Amino acid sequence: MGCKRCPLWKPATGTVFGEGPANARVLVVGEQPGDAEDLSGHPFVGPSGKLFDRALEELGIERSRLYVTNAVKHFKFERRGKARLHKSPNAGEQRACRLWLEGELARIRPDIVVCLGAIAARNIFGPAFRVTRQRGTWQTLADGTRAFATVHPSAVLRQRGDEARHAAWRAFVADLALLLDA
Repeated sequence: MGCKRCPLWKPATGTVFGEGPANARVLVVGEQPGDAEDLSGHPFVGPSGKLFDRALEELGIERSRLYVTNAVKHFKFERRGKARLHKSPNAGEQRACRLWLEGELARIRPDIVVCLGAIAARNIFGPAFRVTRQRGTWQTLADGTRAFATVHPSAVLRQRGDEARHAAWRAFVADLALLLDA
C-alpha cells in the first residue's frame, strides 16, 4: 500500500490490488486501474470490468474463480475539468510495478494467464509481443504456464458503430472461449 517506486502513487486515490482465490487456476492481467477502480480499490469494476463480466457470463465462467489483477497498480490519468481521463503508463512506471505482478504470479501459481490488452501482454510475453497479430493463440511461458492475450475490453467499448462494436465483442468472447477447453 505504501509503494512509491514510481510517481503514479501521488495523484491516485489508492493502490488497486489483485483479487480472487489464492488457488485460482486462471490469473487475468489487465493494464491498469481506471477511474472506477481507483475510487473503489477493486480491479475491473468500471465499464470495462462490466463488459468483461458479461463476456464471462456468456461463456458460463464464474469470475469468482479467477484471480484478476493489473500490470500497473495505480491509475495514471490526466485531469480535464472534473473528469480523470486514462493515460497509458510509460515503460518506467510499468517496470516499477513488475515486481508486484511477479509476486502475484509466484503466489497464485496459475495454470493459465490471460492478458487483456497490449500493456498486460508485453508485461507477460515481452516487448516484441503484438496483440493485434498474436491475440487468441496459446503461448507457453518460461515456467511452462499456458497463456494467451486478447484486447482489453475498453477496445470493444471504443468501437464506433454497432457493426464494429458487435464484431469486436464477438472476437473478444471468442478469444476468452479458449478458457473453456483449457
